[in-house]
Formats: sequence, C-alpha cells, structure tokens
Amino acid sequence: MTEFDRLGGGIEWIDLEFVQRERTPRHAIEVGIQPHLAGLSLSNTKQRLEKLGVERSRTAIHNWVQKADLQPAGDKAPNQIAVDETVIRINDQRHWLYAAADPDTNEFLHVRLFQTRTTQLTLLFFCELRDKQQVEQATFLVDGAHHLKAALERLGLRFQMRRHRNRNAVERVFREVKRRTSSFSNTFSNVEPPTAESWLQAFAVWCNQCQT
Repeated sequence: MTEFDRLGGGIEWIDLEFVQRERTPRHAIEVGIQPHLAGLSLSNTKQRLEKLGVERSRTAIHNWVQKADLQPAGDKAPNQIAVDETVIRINDQRHWLYAAADPDTNEFLHVRLFQTRTTQLTLLFFCELRDKQQVEQATFLVDGAHHLKAALERLGLRFQMRRHRNRNAVERVFREVKRRTSSFSNTFSNVEPPTAESWLQAFAVWCNQCQT
C-alpha cells in the first residue's frame, strides 16, 4: 500500500454520532480522524485540515478519535482466530495489548489493553470476544502460553498451538501496532490507559478497512 493510499482511503466507516455536539463540519472531522489513524502525527493532521480552511488544535483532533469510540465490527463467524498479546509501554509502564484476528482476512476481531497479564484477564478477553463474535465453531490459534490455553479450556473453546503460518496475521498486525505506538507517549502527553486503549481500538478499525 502506498503512502497516498494509506492517507487517502475512504471515510464512510467513521461513525460520527457524537458530531451533534461539535462545531466542526462532519467532513472535516472525518478528514482529521482518517489520516491520523493512517499514520500522520497530530501536527501534520492539523496542517492537513488547515489546507481545507479548518483551524483546529491537536487536542481537538485527538478528542475526535476518542469520541468516535471506534470498535472492530461484530457478528463475524471466522473459521480460525489467531490470538496473541504484546507489551505496550505507556508513560514508561508496561501494559499488555491482547488482540484476536481472523487469519483468512487479517481483520481484527477484538482488542483490549490490560495493565497486567493473568489467566483471569485473559478469560475476560475471550468472554468479550465470544459476546461480540460468533466463535463457538472456530479454532483458536495460540502459542504455548499457559494463560491462553487455560482460559480457552475453561470456556470449552477449541484451540491449536501454532507459532507460525496462520498466526502470522496477528504478528504482522502487532509489528505495525508497535511501529505506530513507539512514539505513543510522545504523541499524547500524560496519556491514561483507557485513552491508549481507545486509540488502539480505533487503529484496529482503520486496519480492518485497509483489508477490504
């Protein structure tokens, strides 16, 4: 995908129900959210809007992403689900990013950020995923992590241990997430974990649009 394609994709997937309380034109908000999630810094996104004659602060653009509350679409019925977690640092604190992806489409199915990694939190992640997607007939692809296997066994969900092949989808996604979040704390000063999680979920939605 070229840089132009990344920044100039469609914007119909952005839900702007919150815009009723905004003084900014809807199209300008969409033009602000999409390129920022695609890779532009808040400063560069601000400059992009200024070319359209819209003067808004970096904080306003950041708040648009938060208020949009973008989430991966639900009611999917994948045959396989690749699951993994990775460390994200927020204000020098370790947090665990959990993600589930459909290896056939490379689409995110669910994303969560936790301050620690335990079997109980892993169980919560899978319960939320099960409530959101049709996973009862799916086979989960996991590595050898005990907490992943223990949570899946407790829920009676099928799984296979895989380190490569169909798990590459979620690993590719994580590489891009880590590339984008390497400067996350610098982009949003004094960020709180819920803010980081909201941004990561919105980023997941943008990634899904790139697969369609």
